[in-house]
Amino acid sequence: MSDKTPKVTLTTTAGAPIADNQNSLTAGPLGPVLMQDYQLIEKLAHQNRERIPERTVHAKGWGAFGTLTVTGDLTKYTKAKALQPGARTEMLARFSTVAGEMGAADHERDVRGFALKFYTEEGNWDLVGNNTPVFFIRDPYKFPDFIHTQKRHPKTNMRSPTAMWDFWSLSPESLHQVTILMSDRGIPQSPRFMHGFGSHTYSFINDKDERFWVKFHFKSQQGIKNHTNRESEGIIGKNRESYQADLFGAIEDGDFPRWNVFVQVMPEADVGKHWYNPFDLTKVWPHADYPLIELGVMELNRNPENYFNEIEQAAFSPSNVVPGISFSPDKMLQARIFSYADAHRYRLGTHYEHLPVNTAKCPVHHYHKDGPMRFFPPVTGNVDAYYEPNSVAGSAKQDERFAEPPLKISGDATRYNHRDDNDDYKQPGDLFRLMSPDQQAQLMNNIAEAMQGVPEEIVKRQVAHFFKADPAYGRGVAERMGVTVTEVAEAAE
Repeated sequence: MSDKTPKVTLTTTAGAPIADNQNSLTAGPLGPVLMQDYQLIEKLAHQNRERIPERTVHAKGWGAFGTLTVTGDLTKYTKAKALQPGARTEMLARFSTVAGEMGAADHERDVRGFALKFYTEEGNWDLVGNNTPVFFIRDPYKFPDFIHTQKRHPKTNMRSPTAMWDFWSLSPESLHQVTILMSDRGIPQSPRFMHGFGSHTYSFINDKDERFWVKFHFKSQQGIKNHTNRESEGIIGKNRESYQADLFGAIEDGDFPRWNVFVQVMPEADVGKHWYNPFDLTKVWPHADYPLIELGVMELNRNPENYFNEIEQAAFSPSNVVPGISFSPDKMLQARIFSYADAHRYRLGTHYEHLPVNTAKCPVHHYHKDGPMRFFPPVTGNVDAYYEPNSVAGSAKQDERFAEPPLKISGDATRYNHRDDNDDYKQPGDLFRLMSPDQQAQLMNNIAEAMQGVPEEIVKRQVAHFFKADPAYGRGVAERMGVTVTEVAEAAE
């Protein structure tokens, strides 16, 4: 160290200088450690509290900072300032596996989360999706059950293929997502080589208060690159942090990953005009009906300085929208609006949105009070205003200019059966028929490998779904599983 380098003194968290950080305070060389050694106790106590609960879902993740640059013109659809032509917005991306725990290997076959936080001048906008345009379920009532099947068996404490395929075979709406997951896209080479999707249907609102339904697409400029099961096994055997190494290394080397951003836009009045429900998370909107419209480019160009502070404590929630971007009747989206923010309150604390990585870049004013880790001054506009409504000068007030137009959808409040009159086989079958023969073979091989050890009754039930999507799909899996085509056909009737 140079003599000119300023000396930095180690201190306690209260600021007191520490003279010796190598040796405990003891009663002589052979004596016991003294309780008086508050510096030792402080270190041990902090170490005991260094971990926070991992995310119940999407626990293993990788992230980086970057920018969203708008190159298209969506002004007739949305008034969001961050989406106006030429706008450039700082943002954070976190990619993840859905089922994997914190210690899981990066290269396991799984859906990848694709969570984005845009620090706009009108507040934080979060877009929380996946690397797939659909999901396994469309009703949030089943989400906890589905996640249970992806986690550990309560007795064996191991992942259970039987639980997974039992649930999927009893939930035909999962077939579209299962087909994608088991295809060659089930194991991307890294986050740089996968597309991203908002998945849900959201809404745009323009300056005339007209609403449009919208879906977001992020197309990797690096292209789509995937690994087979055998390739991923070899990678996992050498490096369980392969995604982290790839993403971090590319950005450090200046090889910034980019995605072209597009939207599909549907007029509000088009609901009910197609065979599919535009708010069904298990369905895609055919591009022939609603072609991709250019929005801009997303680039990741800065690694976090501290992973825990900026990635592990990053909190994304679909509840974070800004003027010009809003929600839809998508049932899964409606539930996530609550559940994501609530998960962060549990993991990070009541005031998680005031942690630096989650703090908005624009002024923030609200009346939330106290609670654990209240580390910021009042943000109500005036210290005398700690309730609302009030007559305190300078205090934060509602602004009716930002009211949204009402959703033009209504119905009786009841528990509608989401499987009635719902075709869960057309789009998975279409996807299968779009695949090359090699891709179809890889899909069916992956399924057969994933179903090893699953009871035959469940196998037949699931293969019947493949058969309904496309007879060749069902026959191919049946042959690989040793199930006769006759049995499959009978189960499919």
